[in-house]
Amino acid sequence: MRLLVVEDEADLVEALRMGLVRAGYEVDVARDVAEARERLRADPYDLVLLDLTLPGGDGFEACRVLRGTDRGRAARIVMVTARDRPEDRPAGPDEGADDYLVKPFVFPELLARVRALLRRERGGDTTVLRVGSLRLDTSRAESHSNGRELGLTPKEFGVLRHLMARPGHVVSAEELLEHVWDEHTDPFTNTVRVTVGNLRRKLGADAVIETVVSKGYRLREDT
Repeated sequence: MRLLVVEDEADLVEALRMGLVRAGYEVDVARDVAEARERLRADPYDLVLLDLTLPGGDGFEACRVLRGTDRGRAARIVMVTARDRPEDRPAGPDEGADDYLVKPFVFPELLARVRALLRRERGGDTTVLRVGSLRLDTSRAESHSNGRELGLTPKEFGVLRHLMARPGHVVSAEELLEHVWDEHTDPFTNTVRVTVGNLRRKLGADAVIETVVSKGYRLREDT
């Protein structure tokens, strides 16, 4: 899952980024409204953490801009702000936000809300994904096939999670790069092919990932 943190406080940005990366997410950062707009135009995000007080504009405006794009409509938005007046809180949902979190907050609370919103996006409680003999517990970062622990790296786990959320559908290498890797990854790299190859080796006899020539990869549903 790929997240965008829109925040200008350097210390908070780094704390959020490190915490979310440790939780298994890919994280990009924008420090003002203009940079947020550029990132949202260029890349798809599963969830955006959006501060309301930003250089160059208001977070409510950024939320409206985001919701006006196809990619923005697909993302979940959590407004993160020091504004704790009662009149501010109703404005978040009115402008298209999915949740509203007041500073200061503890990171476990933020993480719980992020996970809940991402589960809601896919429809229902999908903390545990199951496709045939495969089982992924996304909250515990555990992966099993026929009861056997797979011991996946974070990138392998991310690729398998993305495929398991779309069983039977072809997923391009570009889509995997966008959702599992961060903005600094070379788009011409072979890292997706290498990661899928390593994942297949760990699956062993249970390998269920097909290559669809010139299109991408597909997780078989009849596993």
